[in-house]
Amino acid sequence: MTLDSLTSYQQRLELVLQQHLDKKSLTDPRLHQAMAYSLLLGGKRMRPFLVYSCGQMLGAALTDLDAPAAAIEALHTYSLIHDDLPAMDNDDLRRGKATCHKAFDEATAILAGDALQTFAFELLSSHDYQQVPAQRIVAMIQQLALHAGYNGMCGGQAIDLAHTNQKMSVEALEQMHQLKTGALIECSVRFAYLASPVDNVEHLDALVRYSRAIGLAFQVQDDILDIEGDTQVLGKTAGSDQKANKATYPALLGLEPAKRKAQLLVEEALAALRELPYATDELVALARYVIARQF
Repeated sequence: MTLDSLTSYQQRLELVLQQHLDKKSLTDPRLHQAMAYSLLLGGKRMRPFLVYSCGQMLGAALTDLDAPAAAIEALHTYSLIHDDLPAMDNDDLRRGKATCHKAFDEATAILAGDALQTFAFELLSSHDYQQVPAQRIVAMIQQLALHAGYNGMCGGQAIDLAHTNQKMSVEALEQMHQLKTGALIECSVRFAYLASPVDNVEHLDALVRYSRAIGLAFQVQDDILDIEGDTQVLGKTAGSDQKANKATYPALLGLEPAKRKAQLLVEEALAALRELPYATDELVALARYVIARQF
């Protein structure tokens, strides 16, 4: 990503995550190591970036954004650990390193994912917020539960597994990705809004439409990179979707139409931003990055 503020947000997030992990009393050192291994493995940190960038744009205090940014990354990391397991996508590489179950073992990976999921809610509920009222803190907890669970990310993952080796319509594929990938991206902008002093449903609606468009564009680009990308650059195994015979946008639309679809989604996201009376430069740059990235 070429956004100027990305590095500073990444460094801030890493520090917050490390500090909170260090505070935890050790019950089982191996489980703690597995949690830290996956959580601090790097990555794009797109969801925390959205929390920080969007929240700052809306006037939220930076310290109030630390907990939701860390929580969304902890929840996302848990989903990656479980998604990589043999019972699901059975991947050996994540962010250029061995997946958690390969670096440790399957049982430890399952527990690390479970622990990071609850860690996300602990982060949200125990933070010392400076400017966020109690009802908005509760709303953030509700939003994370909603977008991570049956009606969000987990529901999307279930649809994905159920349709492996089966034909799927473009409409069904879109619904799946809106849940599996898009739900936590949407949750990120909702966190930013709830942590801010802004109370304007029209502005929230525009941000949600933006998040849904870039979330889907992100997945379309992922599907394209699975075909055109390189394992060393991607940090995960290229061609894994094709090998598993999964429904993807290039498989259903063709490669070039899939690229056009991604571009149209970015234009849709930018149109939503134009409705907002804020400095949206970073969010514009993120939308453009989503389909320009090579990993």
